[in-house]
Amino acid sequence: MPEISDREFDRLLDELKQIEAKHPELIAPDSPTQRVGGQPIDGFATFTHRVPMLSIDNTYSANELRDFDRGVRKVLGGESVDYVVELKIDGVAMSLTYEKGLLTVGATRGDGERGDDVTHNVKTINEVPIRLRTDKPPTLFEARGEIYMTRAELVRINRERTASAEKPYENPRNLTAGTLKLLDPRLCAKRKLALFAYASGAIDGLKIMKHTDLLEMLKRLGFPVNPFTQACANIEDVVAFCDSWAEKRHDLPYETDGMVIKVNDFAQRERLGYTSKFPRWARAYKFAAEQAVTKLGDVEFSVGKFGELTPVALFDPPVRLGGTTVSRASMHNASMVEKLDAHYGDMVVVEKAGEIIPQVVSVVKESRTGTERKIIFPKKCPVCGAPVEREESATSYNYVCSDVGRCPAQLTKRVLSFAKRDHMDIEGLGDELGKQLVDSGLVKSVADLYRLNEKQLLGLERMGKKSAQNLRSGIEGSKQRGLARLLAGLSIYMVGESMAELLAAEFSSLNEVATASQEQLAKIKGFGPKRAESVHEFFHSLDGEKLVAEFRELGLKLTQDKKAAPAGLSDNILAGKTFVVTGTLSRYSREEIEGFIKQLGGKPVGSISKKTDFLIAGEKAGSKLDKAKELGVKVIDEEEFDKMIGKA
Repeated sequence: MPEISDREFDRLLDELKQIEAKHPELIAPDSPTQRVGGQPIDGFATFTHRVPMLSIDNTYSANELRDFDRGVRKVLGGESVDYVVELKIDGVAMSLTYEKGLLTVGATRGDGERGDDVTHNVKTINEVPIRLRTDKPPTLFEARGEIYMTRAELVRINRERTASAEKPYENPRNLTAGTLKLLDPRLCAKRKLALFAYASGAIDGLKIMKHTDLLEMLKRLGFPVNPFTQACANIEDVVAFCDSWAEKRHDLPYETDGMVIKVNDFAQRERLGYTSKFPRWARAYKFAAEQAVTKLGDVEFSVGKFGELTPVALFDPPVRLGGTTVSRASMHNASMVEKLDAHYGDMVVVEKAGEIIPQVVSVVKESRTGTERKIIFPKKCPVCGAPVEREESATSYNYVCSDVGRCPAQLTKRVLSFAKRDHMDIEGLGDELGKQLVDSGLVKSVADLYRLNEKQLLGLERMGKKSAQNLRSGIEGSKQRGLARLLAGLSIYMVGESMAELLAAEFSSLNEVATASQEQLAKIKGFGPKRAESVHEFFHSLDGEKLVAEFRELGLKLTQDKKAAPAGLSDNILAGKTFVVTGTLSRYSREEIEGFIKQLGGKPVGSISKKTDFLIAGEKAGSKLDKAKELGVKVIDEEEFDKMIGKA
């Protein structure tokens, strides 16, 4: 309970403001007046996380949790493991950096490596300490947690909006994310955001042994920690605790969408390590998806970046799921429509996959009246009118627009994909603007983005001078993203972020990729003949050849900087050494360990010979292990590999 009333607090705050106005030299960085926020900022700076903010892999059943536990104990050699289980708050992940005890940066997770600096807004949140509650603060302390909004606060804000004839907000999470992206901190201060801290990032000056110790330290330093966190001695206790919250969570004043299970001991976490995306010592347990029944009123056909026609179900009436109103959902492709046996007018079951993406999961055929009509895919593209062709794969089929690459809908999707944060990261280029640029004829390929000038942009709807300047600045800055992100943004069939990184690791420049033979491409680990054929066709088409020439002329960076070795490891610690990897690994995926070998100067190869220096063998190593022994090649396991590079 507060020690004084709100009125008394406001009176004391006003008195403090008057004193600081007369004596500005007395204003401290952690003064309560500094929470209110200053003047609006021009835009968001990008903050690079000292320690990546990785997401957590999901599980959806008790058996999947038990599989996770078996994997953990296997890597740890059968050691006993205890866990900490926390409610998964449905908010926005936040990094809070303190230097010598004072808050210096509040940043969003972003893509895990880089987020937005939203310090001006974070300081308005009363539960975020401006100064750590200690007389001996560490040199550096990064707390991580979830910024969220209570249901009651959403109701209060929506009452005000309804009274002003404005559309109410759908759910607390989206409003929280939008609030943190406001440029004016005074507006953020009016919305009562809150914080639960649950982790740490970069720390200098403290040694913490267990997660339970970290949570106690966070509380001592002034951070709110969720009171429903539970330490569990084994996985069955974890399962029971998760089950106990399946219904109770609806009684909480804030939204949750699952539980987070973490190995308690930090030394064990270190040994378990990470995949490229997730820590191996943590799992999220997602509650069963909510479902609703409604009528499939109509179907729209959207056109994707490869010309694929995606059927989108329109619901009549819309339904409420997971705190949002759902009026439409993708049915993926023609194969899925056939599998569902969906008709216009059917009653359908809708759920949110992972409580995020709505989807039609089944048809209630018992409710049919005989008036339902079969869903027929159009014979012409709904956007450009080009003929539609049937395209089949081994497991499904769909219909595609035949005017590949030139249909305005396809071009718009390719431009938006190019500008995505994980690709060329052109801030400000959203759906509406992308469509305008294509429809106006200003952009006929992604290269045209780099030819846009301010006068052209000012001729577009709702485009002011400042927005035009910011977009031009974002486009110009994207020239330095490098080869991997450029390749990922080109919409090459079967090439996403991970495959683009493999290409950039194999070839030193875009020109080398473009001139590589199909055989060279197929030899890349994880590629194979079909993906190689797709890449080869792209760069040997007229459009592909033209793009490479245009990018060179426009000054884009067409090479890839070498990633720095992990802290404490030499870049060339494995220089001159040749490795073969075989069997099932528990600490790494095949791509991860081979990427690690390359990063540290070694050479991963696919077959054993007398020139091979080391065979890294997992379980079920097979014939390569036999051949290594026959040739006298040194055989090591993952633990020995880690010791070799000093990682253990």
